[in-house]
Amino acid sequence: MKFVTVTIPGKAVTVGSRIGIADTSLSRLFGLLGKRSLQPGSGILIRPSSGVHTFGMTFSIDVVALDRDLRVLHLWRRLPPFRVTTIGARTHSVLELAPGQIDFCGIEPGDRLMFHD
Repeated sequence: MKFVTVTIPGKAVTVGSRIGIADTSLSRLFGLLGKRSLQPGSGILIRPSSGVHTFGMTFSIDVVALDRDLRVLHLWRRLPPFRVTTIGARTHSVLELAPGQIDFCGIEPGDRLMFHD
């Protein structure tokens, strides 16, 4: 899996420096399944995706819904196991982060993210 760094240029904030890209059918299917936790600064970008679930997971995650321009549409803080996010017609990809990362980084709807190799 390819890993990137995710920033919010408008706020000079690094959201994560080890964000995996799940952009194949298989990597999207498995996502974070099998992981026991996520460390701050790590996560996974699932694209394309209009929503996610946490069935089979054993820990909570922060979830960020993004449009095609990587602008934040919606946030789910500390989504517990066995839950489902809403499906968004404008949502193009979903960023899953360690619990607490949304608040720690000050991520808000309308923020535009940038990905760096």
